[in-house]
Amino acid sequence: MSCAPLKDNRNSLLMQASLESKIALVGLNRRELDTILNVLKEPSFRGQQLFGWLYRSRVDSFEDMGNIPSGLRKSLEEKYRIHPLKLIHVTGSTGESTRKFLFELQSGEKVESVLMKEGKRTTICISSQVGCAVDCDFCATASMGFQKNLSVGEIVDQFLLVSKESTAPITNVVFMGMGEPFLNYDRVISAADLMNAEKGIKLGAKRITISTVGITPKINRYAEEKHRYKLAISLNGASQEKRLKTMPIAKKYPLNDLLVAIDHFSSRSRHPVTLEYVLMAGVTDSKEDAQKLMTLLSGRRCKLNVIPYNEIGGKYKRPGDERIEAFIKVLEKAPFPVTVRWSKGTDIAAGCGQLAVMESSVNN
Repeated sequence: MSCAPLKDNRNSLLMQASLESKIALVGLNRRELDTILNVLKEPSFRGQQLFGWLYRSRVDSFEDMGNIPSGLRKSLEEKYRIHPLKLIHVTGSTGESTRKFLFELQSGEKVESVLMKEGKRTTICISSQVGCAVDCDFCATASMGFQKNLSVGEIVDQFLLVSKESTAPITNVVFMGMGEPFLNYDRVISAADLMNAEKGIKLGAKRITISTVGITPKINRYAEEKHRYKLAISLNGASQEKRLKTMPIAKKYPLNDLLVAIDHFSSRSRHPVTLEYVLMAGVTDSKEDAQKLMTLLSGRRCKLNVIPYNEIGGKYKRPGDERIEAFIKVLEKAPFPVTVRWSKGTDIAAGCGQLAVMESSVNN
């Protein structure tokens, strides 16, 4: 009996283990890259070259870094890898308006991103955590529980890898995928900064939106730090009682405190806050809810985004079209902008609130 297959398998496993132990360069900023190159006794301008290859040229191989000396490319490849994520599955074809991407982390966990095309806009919905600790019971991600925060690289790499699969340049980024971005605050801000970097991805700040369920201390910090990215907050109720029905986090961060934080942000930002309100049948979709919502938000510098619920097979249902239209009609008199988000990708579980990596979907 030959032992050759066993030996080959062992070599393969050793190579894989070696690859997984390497530090990913995607996610490192210019200063961090400079530190690596300084240890390798390379001149400072190599840092900008490496930064450009990673984020502007978006290469997948060290061999593709044309103006980097071969010796340095070899030294980098011995200790580092480029991408922290591996794309393992795409749902939807290139001709469809919405596609879903499943990624595997080096540590084995999996996350999803969604690419949406509408007119001249191509938007990627990015995840910031594996699972979610907030536990909104109308959201599929809550079924995963919280597993871990994504690193800066794991967040940015979603953009880089999906951009290679997109038939058009990505114009907008929304942190509305799996997880609560403000519970991974520092890494999310660092990731947004990398996507905004002038000599890298160079995505305009106004084209990056960070969403939160209402973590008020982080909203206040965000306002004080005067970040230029847009802010979206999930309201989903015009009273504390209504928010508590679907969002347990409202007990820790009550509506009154959230409104104070919203006003604080509005006073310090060039962008009005976007407030998101999910319409759930018999829960948040009555005319009275609409009237209370209009009263609550009148006088505030905000935009309201109404989202008919995307069902996930649980107890909550999407209202009928007549109910949705009646709700929206009440808001026609609102003194603030109101839009309706008719979610795309619900047929492939890529709509708002539908992202969840379950073992059955991973193995298929």
